[in-house]
Amino acid sequence: MQQDKVKVKLDGVPATMLFPLWGRAQLSKEYSSLFYDAKAIELVERIDYNFSGSDLPFVGMMLDIIRKANLLPMFSLVALMAKQFDDKIKAYIAEHPHASVVNLGAGLDATFYRVDNGTIHWYDLDLPAAIDVRRQLLPEPDRVTYIAKSLLDPSWCKDINTEDGVFIIAEAVFQFFEESEMKQFFSMLADNFPDGEIVFTAMARSDGFRAWMDMFPPEQRDAIRAAWMEAMRQWWEKSPQDQKDKAMATLKTLTKPKGTEWSDLEVWWEKLNDMEKAEALRDLMAALSNIPNGGVGMWAPKDANEITKWDNRITVMDQLSLSKNIPRDSLSADMQRFMDYFDKSGGWNIFHLRV
Repeated sequence: MQQDKVKVKLDGVPATMLFPLWGRAQLSKEYSSLFYDAKAIELVERIDYNFSGSDLPFVGMMLDIIRKANLLPMFSLVALMAKQFDDKIKAYIAEHPHASVVNLGAGLDATFYRVDNGTIHWYDLDLPAAIDVRRQLLPEPDRVTYIAKSLLDPSWCKDINTEDGVFIIAEAVFQFFEESEMKQFFSMLADNFPDGEIVFTAMARSDGFRAWMDMFPPEQRDAIRAAWMEAMRQWWEKSPQDQKDKAMATLKTLTKPKGTEWSDLEVWWEKLNDMEKAEALRDLMAALSNIPNGGVGMWAPKDANEITKWDNRITVMDQLSLSKNIPRDSLSADMQRFMDYFDKSGGWNIFHLRV
């Protein structure tokens, strides 16, 4: 019997969980040798949500760009993170088979279903709006507890069973926070989970729009620019004036469009240099997604040892690139190029700490 579709309506940070979910599902279908997430495929099919014409401006635009410019391999980022996290979790629970694993910013992530050993205790933590949707789509199975709180709320630490070890994961979450918030967060972990471990992704500040574009052949660069402008135009022409005004107000570039007609934006965009385009893109993403800075690099460490200076109870166990130890011979040239770029740029790393 076919299950009824579930309607979801999210804004701001919780809405970002739909984007990686779609990416994990598409990658699982087209690049299963790298990554396969059966739950992601199932969830995308169950959600009553127009992924091809998203109600969320940022999500809809990005999906349009990915399709039109053939950028699906960009979601290798999602798969690489998931594979590295799975391996770290499996190694920990091999030594601590009854441990508690805490998934911060869980969204619609299905890591539990990939790594469960039959005895661990699992906790998925996210904001209340995200947990509400998660409960609709993925009711809590045995040994799994959902926690509807901010990760900065110290009360969630008391919800965790600490008897058999604590392992915490946070995939693509911490870039939404300021450094001062992260300092308090890691001290909170050290206070509550002595000898606990945490693995998380760290997004370093980008080396720029031009450096990212340079990894593509010229014809694909042109396709990406054209797809971006077309997606932006479609959103701009159907959006109310107050949303356009909000987007314009976020721009921090020295020059601004002379008006709010689409033709004004086209003229302005063509006059920007690569650095200004990168800044403008970030500002517009923030406005369209209702996420501070578009979720890009608010806290952006390059070296895990930076964190040990905040609190002497924290030690570094590992720092690795997204592609480390992942075979890529069977993958497409596009996928390998993305993996090479993320490794060489140092834009994303995985940190493994003991607190």
